[in-house]
Amino acid sequence: MACRHRHFIAAGLAFALGTGGASADDSIHRYRAEHERQILSDFRDFLSLPNVASSTPDMMANAAWIERYIAKRGFTSQIVAEGGAPYVIAERKQPGASQTILIYAHFDGQPAEPRNWSSPPFEPTLRDGPVELAGATINWESLTTINPEWRIFARSAGDDKAPVIALMAALDAMEAAGDVPSVNIKLILDGEEEAGSPTLDNILQKHADKLTADLMLFCDGPMHQSRMRQLVFGVRGTMTVDLTAYGPARPLHSGHYGGWAPNPSEQLMRLLASMKDDDGRIIIPGYLDDVHPPTAAEQQAISTLPNMDTALKDELFLSKTEGGGKRVEEISMGPSIIVKGFEGGGVGKQSRNIIMPSATASVNLRLAPGQTPERVIARLNQFFSDQGFTLYSKPPTPEERAVSSALYVDWRPGGYRAYRSDLGSAEAQKLVSILNRFDGKETLLTPTMGGSLPIYLFEDTFPKMPIIILPIANHDNNQHGRNENLRIQNLWDAIDVYAAVLLEYGKP
Repeated sequence: MACRHRHFIAAGLAFALGTGGASADDSIHRYRAEHERQILSDFRDFLSLPNVASSTPDMMANAAWIERYIAKRGFTSQIVAEGGAPYVIAERKQPGASQTILIYAHFDGQPAEPRNWSSPPFEPTLRDGPVELAGATINWESLTTINPEWRIFARSAGDDKAPVIALMAALDAMEAAGDVPSVNIKLILDGEEEAGSPTLDNILQKHADKLTADLMLFCDGPMHQSRMRQLVFGVRGTMTVDLTAYGPARPLHSGHYGGWAPNPSEQLMRLLASMKDDDGRIIIPGYLDDVHPPTAAEQQAISTLPNMDTALKDELFLSKTEGGGKRVEEISMGPSIIVKGFEGGGVGKQSRNIIMPSATASVNLRLAPGQTPERVIARLNQFFSDQGFTLYSKPPTPEERAVSSALYVDWRPGGYRAYRSDLGSAEAQKLVSILNRFDGKETLLTPTMGGSLPIYLFEDTFPKMPIIILPIANHDNNQHGRNENLRIQNLWDAIDVYAAVLLEYGKP
């Protein structure tokens, strides 16, 4: 089994960015090589801080750490909040610079269940490979040399604390070489992105004057599966709905009542299955009507990307894929409906021969350009009703459940629309030229990534500011899951990328 994984990894390395070759800017590489242990030590310290957005004290500790860390690199900053987790807004002015780049990253992470991890999520662990390939643990204290293929395992290692470390290391390397940024630098670091950035709109309304810039870089998300560097020009919107179906008022013995009393788990499974066909395509009436199809330029960009579908299928041990043969990048351009959790009774040793009173599913919706949360809610509510359910916006009473098939539809707040920008913009072409010239390697242009970011709020607040996504994490970083990790070479590459942009973007 491991041989199949090694075949994929070797194929990825053939496309790899920065697998040991020297950077075009030797001074950046030389500084990094001489300070690798310190850079990793800083990253380790940052990752050791618990960072679930719902814990305000933890997030304030993270924000305070960031303030101290970036202050050493000449940033003035403030911690701001609007009733949720904190944000850090910062600026470093460069004498003589006429242009400003605004950089976004987030420092909160998904909740982590320690029992599911191979090592504690807030005790950063160094391994010589992925957990899935039995990567061996490496003692931090005995490091002499560092293999760039090693990985750091911790919550937010890949999503999304690395940009803060890499950006500051790039500035340190530039200073050591006697170089200065060609731009003013502004930062907005989000402490609640994984919770949907619910107060970001208020933050932007109150602090927009501190965030104006000539270009915004969203530093989040995984790189292309080929490991080639990429610029990304869109994200999907996101929404979540929890659906609860109901059966008997109390648990019933499945032998006595099975086939007579409706089983809410089965009712809910039938409803969920009716949303898509056997190939995973959404078949809800009218659901796709608002979707904007990809432009010719976006289709062309997808066709020129390295096709990693076969390698991914091999890596993930998939017997087949969905989508009617479309490649993964094309699927990411459209909407999706994913059942991300289901609870209707125990399994394994926890299973019991009973029909439960209720069953609940949590469903994630990814939105494509043209769709709005309001229209999606209307389409789905109509669909649920057409399937014979009576909808309730709060848990129904026993009396209400006795009248008809009740469905509690709990739309979580914070849903938002997709974002898409122009691949051919002057800013994009300038970034591509800078990066390709810096190290002689190709930069991919990707129309959209499958995940979601609250870019639409920045688009609304700064309609004339170009926004481009610059991801740095390895594609197999276990984002949002157990054993999240960052490949060390990706951190080294990020230092190079940030240094190139800061050194060159403000020049004529």
